[in-house]
Amino acid sequence: MEIFYYLVFGGLSAVVAGLELGKSGKDRVATPTAFNAFKNNYVLVYSLMMSGDWLQGPYVYYLYSQYGFDKGDIGRLFIAGFGSSMLFGTIVGSLADRQGRKRACITYCITYILSCITKHSPQYRVLLLGRILGGIATSLLFSAFESWLVAEHNKRGYDPQWLSITFSKAIFLGNGLIAIIAGLFANLLADNLGFGPVAPFDAAACFLAIGMAIIMSSWTENYGDQSEGKDLMSQFKVAAKAIASDEKIALLGAIQSLFEGSMYTFVFLWTPALSPNDEDIPHGFIFATFMLSSMLGSSIASRLLARKMKVEGYMQIVFAVSAFTLFLPVATSLLVPTSSVKGSGISFGGSLQLLGFCTFESCVGIFWPSIMKMRSQYIPEEARSTIMNFFRIPLNLFVCVVLYNVNAFPITVMFGMCSIFLFMAAILQRRLMNHKR
Repeated sequence: MEIFYYLVFGGLSAVVAGLELGKSGKDRVATPTAFNAFKNNYVLVYSLMMSGDWLQGPYVYYLYSQYGFDKGDIGRLFIAGFGSSMLFGTIVGSLADRQGRKRACITYCITYILSCITKHSPQYRVLLLGRILGGIATSLLFSAFESWLVAEHNKRGYDPQWLSITFSKAIFLGNGLIAIIAGLFANLLADNLGFGPVAPFDAAACFLAIGMAIIMSSWTENYGDQSEGKDLMSQFKVAAKAIASDEKIALLGAIQSLFEGSMYTFVFLWTPALSPNDEDIPHGFIFATFMLSSMLGSSIASRLLARKMKVEGYMQIVFAVSAFTLFLPVATSLLVPTSSVKGSGISFGGSLQLLGFCTFESCVGIFWPSIMKMRSQYIPEEARSTIMNFFRIPLNLFVCVVLYNVNAFPITVMFGMCSIFLFMAAILQRRLMNHKR
């Protein structure tokens, strides 16, 4: 493996270690033992849930390609996942407010384990079913767990400001350290030990099962609005009314959709972007490098939140930087000569893009705890899961449209579109900040 990858990984590791070890009293908040135990339990569960998700990340595209499917076939599989999240996931996720957030978290584990099992089959229909199950699980992962945490935190009477501590720690470990280990572990299982690209999915199922056991044994149930006679359609109406009547909630939903839509499109595009001529790149190691970058971002976010910086203010800069980084593939395609040698190492243009993608992942690391903090402030408790899943409808629709037309447009056009959407998010964030004043 080329030394370039080690240099990038080593440099990022040094910066993250320096930030964490150099934290001052301003960057830390004293909290009681009871809260620390509660926080650590949630962070452990969240880390196990995310490990089940991250182990699959580096090898989803690669596994499908090894089964003989082309970019168009793989794009349709991804569409099935995002479409499922948009349709079925919205319904299942909204049921969490009424049927219980703990039950929804357990449902996530079961659904994602079944999705992992389908990866053993090379049959397109079976893989399609797996993507549908995975889409439902994704909606639950990004709504039910956060909704349970916020409700339980408030029910126990903890300081609302302490939520940002749990968010930052969960993202730092679950979306950072755990993701790095998952990427390296996936690489070890699939490549070094020779178990093949399906092995990471089996490992993911095991971690999900462990997490489910902890949820069942240590979590209590909590709910949203349980008013008698309030069915699913009534919940949808309450959520829609809240979004329509409060511009701050609508702006937050639009910002989330624009950023996450670009982020999920990036997940599909980074592999072909870095290896347009089938360059030999270490998928697992690059994935781990991206997650280290995300870890850097969450470390920066924890400092900003601890010092009570205005989230609405600094997120404008984050979105603007994100827009620039995803414009890099467009710029390099115009300014940097491309290599015509197939199967060689990463090109100079690819190296520049990799550095840009690492910067984008750092922005992702800042985004997660920051958007969680804003959601905890703006979204009403009685319909929290429902509204959060409403936010996912436009982002899933956007990703489906992009992936459906994946063969119709050059990859640079899709990156350019993502860059525009991120710039729009920066503008909307500015408007949200003006509402906050």
